[in-house]
Amino acid sequence: RIEDALRVAADADLDLVEVAPDAKPPVCKIMDYGKFKYETAQKARESRKNQQQTVVKEQKLRPKIDPHDYETKKGHVIRFLEAGSKVKVTIMFRGREQSRPELGFRLLQRLGADVADYGFVETSAKQDGRNMT
Repeated sequence: RIEDALRVAADADLDLVEVAPDAKPPVCKIMDYGKFKYETAQKARESRKNQQQTVVKEQKLRPKIDPHDYETKKGHVIRFLEAGSKVKVTIMFRGREQSRPELGFRLLQRLGADVADYGFVETSAKQDGRNMT
């Protein structure tokens, strides 16, 4: 049977390609293998092009932030979330502010609650040296 298939493929100037080797009996097709390989590469390239890249935007705050500045930063976070980006919020501590990490934690919780309509918090706040993310 394989000899017959190979002869038919050779007469048609095409290749005998095993499509499903695990099937019982294995499935083969008569096709132009170079063209088949090229088309699968094109499909893979097209699917990679259509994938959406996740962009992470960062917004930096200080623990003692003015109400107007907070509203401005919150507006930026909302705009980033509406555009489909992920947002990383970093609280930067300086000097004595490092001894009061609960201020930064409360600020992050407040911001998370304010933008809850536009997204959700993926990871909880954690202190990393001078910064809290």
